[in-house]
Formats: sequence, C-alpha cells, structure tokens
Amino acid sequence: MRGPAAIFAALTLTGCITPVDYGDIRHADYVADPRCTAQAGAAVDGEALPLFFATSRLPDCRNADIRLLIHRGDAVRYGRFAAPAKTKTGGKTELRAPMAFQEAGDWWGALHAETDRRQGRVLLYVHGYRESFETTAKDAAQIGRMTGFDGPVIAYSWPSQHKLLGYAVDETNMYHDVRNFRDFLRTLAEREWVQEIVIVSHSLGARLVIPAVGAADRLARRVDRRDKIMNIVLASPDIDRETFERDIVEDVLSPERVAQGRRITAYVSLRDKALAASRALHGYPRLGSPYCFDPFEAKDLKAKGLPERCYPGAIPGLTVIDTTDVSRGSTGHSNFLRSAVACRDFVDVIADQRARPERMPTALAHVFRLLPDPAAPKGMDESLCNRNPPPETP
Repeated sequence: MRGPAAIFAALTLTGCITPVDYGDIRHADYVADPRCTAQAGAAVDGEALPLFFATSRLPDCRNADIRLLIHRGDAVRYGRFAAPAKTKTGGKTELRAPMAFQEAGDWWGALHAETDRRQGRVLLYVHGYRESFETTAKDAAQIGRMTGFDGPVIAYSWPSQHKLLGYAVDETNMYHDVRNFRDFLRTLAEREWVQEIVIVSHSLGARLVIPAVGAADRLARRVDRRDKIMNIVLASPDIDRETFERDIVEDVLSPERVAQGRRITAYVSLRDKALAASRALHGYPRLGSPYCFDPFEAKDLKAKGLPERCYPGAIPGLTVIDTTDVSRGSTGHSNFLRSAVACRDFVDVIADQRARPERMPTALAHVFRLLPDPAAPKGMDESLCNRNPPPETP
C-alpha cells in the first residue's frame, strides 16, 4: 500500500485533492420544494436580476434563500441573477448573489428579448477550479461591468467544490459536465437571433469550452449554418499545452474557421501558482503557464538573453498574452480580472480590437508581453478592473 498512500499524501500536500461525500441529506430532499422546478409563466424581475445563468449544480430549496451546492444536479437549470454582495448572516459575512430560477422556455424567451434589444451578441462565461456560484456570479458581473458588453451576459456554473483541496473532484465534475455544456452551447448557437457568441473561460473551464466549440462547429457544418463563435478568451487555461498545440488546428482553429475570423486569445503567467501545482500533478506544462518543460530550450533562451519562458508554437488564429510582469493576487491565477494592465487588454479583446500599443512584442510574432504601467500602479487595480463594485449590505 506504500505506493497509493504516497501518491495520496503527495496530492494532498500539493493542494490537489480532498475527500467528498454524499452528505447527510438526501439529494431529493434538496429539490423537493416546488421552487426548484420553475413553472412556465412565473414572473422574474429582469430589472433586479439582469444577468443570466445556466447551471448543473444541485440546488438547495429548503430555506427562504435558494443556494446552489457543490454537488451534481439532477438537471440543468436556468435562471437570472444580480451582482452578489457581502451579506452579514448569523454573525458571519458571506457573499450572496440574488437569484431566481426560470422555466427553460421562459429563460430562452427572455434571453431572446434581451439579445434583440442589443446587437445580437451574447457573452458566455465559464468558470474554473475552486469556484462557488457566488464567486462565479461576482466574476461574471465584473466582466459585464468592466467591458461594458453590449448584450446579455450568461454565467455557466458547473459543480466546482470551492475548496483549495478540491482539485481532483473539480476535474472529475468538469469532465462529467462536458455533455451538459456541449448541449447548452450547441442550443445557444442554434438560435437564429444570436448573431455572435463571445466565450470567456477561466482555468479548468477551458477544458469544457474547447470540445464544446468543436461540437458546435460540426453541427453548424452539417446544417450549413455560419459560425457564430468567433472570439474565444482562455484566461489562465488549465489544459495540456502540447495537447492543445497538436489538436487545436484540426477543429477549433482549423484554416477554414480562422479564415472566417475565429481567434483565440490566451492569457498566461509564469507566476500562476495554481497552474504550477497543476503541472506538478499532471507532469506536463499547462497552456496558461509559459514554463519551459524542456531544460535545453530554457538554456538556449538564456544564452540569447531572452526570458526563460516557453509558449505554444505559432498557430494561425492564436494570440498569447503574457501577464507575468503584471501578475496580481496571491496565486496570479486571475490576472485578467485583477491587474489593471491585463484588464485593459481584456476589455479591448472583448470589444474585438485585435492590436494594442501597450503590448510588448516578443521574439515570437504571436506572443506579447504586458509590462507595468507607471500610470496604473497596483493601487489602481481595484478601481480600473472592478468599476463600481456592489456595496456591502447589512
């Protein structure tokens, strides 16, 4: 037993695994209340709950406030939400997101109406490791505020554990959810009133997004429908870099798709501690970290006076933005939402601006570095990235 025990201990020490169990309550009891099954025609205040969500999380409808749990749900549910706020409950301060479920047909109808009022564009955000519904709602709301996106914002929330040691369970649930997300994205792309889908994924979310986009592409090809997914952002993508390089040109960034305007922007950082742990677990570098797996390649770069950072090869349609020098936070895993310089770049990418003077060219034509801006010191990150965060409520 020494081998399995040693592996388990190593995973625990690297913060990659924690046990999970069914819990003390039957899952059927969580959803027994009728509020967990939205009725057609039930009123939802779209002004108070302006953002959209789809989730495969198990809800808890036993109390006045519905919560979305860490467990897998019995169905994909739809609803509306607003930016969360810190709320004091029972002596504790928690992040709570106002939300309400909506019957699927009503939800799609509301999304249709909101899309028609704008430019036919939809932004879809897919979170990554260690997120709750509340933190996902917070990030999705921030993306909407920060970018001023001219269309509805949808958060897709899968059952992440929201625990430091929950990586292995998160990875398992993410793979379990591939079919759910694939079907959701294909349905969204099939809607005639949707003109463009902008996808933003974070961390493990990249492993949901890439195969789902490929599936949507294959369906579009069969029914002779134009592609609607042109702009894809992979923030700190926790996906095998070599696998991505090998496979991406066969489907998602095929010459045909790139010729039609498809592009992927990947935000990477060598200071990303979460991806360093993922590399240690998986044995190979992640797309979101420019770590030099090949020591000889690192030595060659050093001999040339270049930073020892290694990136995916040149792939038409792929742009890599290195945020190492403007990394923020204790883990450096969310620079696109935490660093003013990275936030400004991200805003322009969402606005379909494909070149920025602030990007520093590198020896690779498809790779750019972001450098510190004296006019935007660390103290300005919050104001420049968050743009009017919701207040704390009593």
